[in-house]
Amino acid sequence: MQRSFTIGFLVSSLLAGGPAAAAGKPGIPLCFERQEVLPWRTLDGGGLNFELLNEVARRTGVEFDYQSMPWKRCLAQLKANQVGGAFAVSFSQERLALGAYPGGQQADTERRMHVDRYLLVRRKGSRVDWDGKSFQNLDGRIGFQLGYSVGDFLRAQGVQVDEGSQRADELLQKLVSGRIHAAALGGADAVRLVRGPMAEQLEVRPVPLVEKPYYLMLSHDFVARQPALAERIWKAVAEVRNSPAYRKRERELSIVPQSGR
Repeated sequence: MQRSFTIGFLVSSLLAGGPAAAAGKPGIPLCFERQEVLPWRTLDGGGLNFELLNEVARRTGVEFDYQSMPWKRCLAQLKANQVGGAFAVSFSQERLALGAYPGGQQADTERRMHVDRYLLVRRKGSRVDWDGKSFQNLDGRIGFQLGYSVGDFLRAQGVQVDEGSQRADELLQKLVSGRIHAAALGGADAVRLVRGPMAEQLEVRPVPLVEKPYYLMLSHDFVARQPALAERIWKAVAEVRNSPAYRKRERELSIVPQSGR
């Protein structure tokens, strides 16, 4: 069962608000993963992704209908044109078949939503590590979440992988139990989780495995039917992200320092 809520011209705690959406105006359905990924999003519509998109809605005169669901289902619905868009999606050539990135065949990093990184998490006492070029002392599988693009990176390194976990906490429980040798987690997720109950057992290595920009993808059908509106939305994403108010919020809420901004 998916959760859905419409947030159009809502006034965020930070960014200037606008007038209420016109009564009965249909929303553009946008799907996102049903998991909290701080500081970017929470299941009830909090976080920087929503603050950015709410202001995009206000500036462009649209309304977004946010729908949370498992990530692979979200991408499948994007491909089937059952939603107008999905966020936040890293770039890969394979995903060009699912929908449209800002900039087309090569995503335009200036119109990204944010940059995040994947970090290596290991059990305390383990010697497995990543030096920025290769893994050391790896004797087993590295786990990552189902459908996440970091899997492509890990496979390109020639390592054994485990893609059997949907949630970050499930993945780390698997690491604690010794079923995998290490885990690749999004930077903010990694730091948040090992600061919690698992802090005595796990640690995050400092060198990022990979750093990626993340985008609002729009469905092929939406872009074909409303190309001018699609461009306005993507342009507004860049404008809001670069605005002083949003950048201030980003500094306030970011857990892991963000580079490449």
